[in-house]
Amino acid sequence: MDIKNEEVLGDYFVIKAEEDGVNVIGLTRGAETRFFHTEKLDKGEVMIAQFTEHTSAIKVHGKAIIQTKHGTINAG
Repeated sequence: MDIKNEEVLGDYFVIKAEEDGVNVIGLTRGAETRFFHTEKLDKGEVMIAQFTEHTSAIKVHGKAIIQTKHGTINAG
């Protein structure tokens, strides 16, 4: 594993649902990007997740606050 991968793998992020029914969808790494995991959050629920060797991206559908080491994003 090179240094760039080590910097990304293991990064944690927090998603807090601001409404019922927020979908958090994990996307795979590799030659083909695919959906591989979905969670549904209700208002006030918090999910703490991280990027791994299998997870390259996260899609958030709905009104939520996403916190990373790079800052805070308001989705929805």
